[in-house]
Amino acid sequence: MKFSEFEAIMSMQRINRYVQACEGQTKKAMTLYRLNLRLSQEMFTIISCFEVALRNAIDQHILVLHGNDWLKNSTHKDGIFYNKNCKLTAGSINDAISKLNQNYTHNKLVAELGFGFWRYMFAPHQFSAVGKTLLQLFPAKPTSTPSIQYNHTYVFNQLAQINNLRNRIAHHEPICFQSGIPVKNTTKVRQLHALILQLFQWMTIDAAALIYGLDHINDICNQIDSL
Repeated sequence: MKFSEFEAIMSMQRINRYVQACEGQTKKAMTLYRLNLRLSQEMFTIISCFEVALRNAIDQHILVLHGNDWLKNSTHKDGIFYNKNCKLTAGSINDAISKLNQNYTHNKLVAELGFGFWRYMFAPHQFSAVGKTLLQLFPAKPTSTPSIQYNHTYVFNQLAQINNLRNRIAHHEPICFQSGIPVKNTTKVRQLHALILQLFQWMTIDAAALIYGLDHINDICNQIDSL
């Protein structure tokens, strides 16, 4: 495809940053655009695997503590999220239940709630409401030191980074540039890829086996860096 055709389809505004990053070389700009799509596709797949593993682990843990319908019951009077500090969490649950309507089951509700919801299980009020035990999901995490506390706040902040990247990909935003400027930079993607693998390890999940054949992140990043 000629660049003029490619630009007309994708829009000049969208493609311009790729052209700038490739110093005006339009053929390279089209290659970079496609490499960014490949990188986004693979990162989204890996994040999705992590998201499912995390939400299932959280669900199974809380299910033992609060029963098979813990999510639905949590918004009822005297439920664990029935308080002003967890109002948004309860609202998300009720909205999801309404959306499912007659198709409601606990498992469908778990799947309906997004990454942001599960991340907030490590926010202070939700973490406390659940019983302050969710760090048990990471039996292999390091021991806290005076300089680094590997507590629920630390986990919450790490999950926020992954969630932000997930949202960028979901909204078709590029992930191959330095933040805010049209310069190729894969450092952040590499760091978040490594973070996901680390969190899998903390959960004692064999990430290499789980995402076998799906993970070519470093190879694609290398192609972007060398373009």
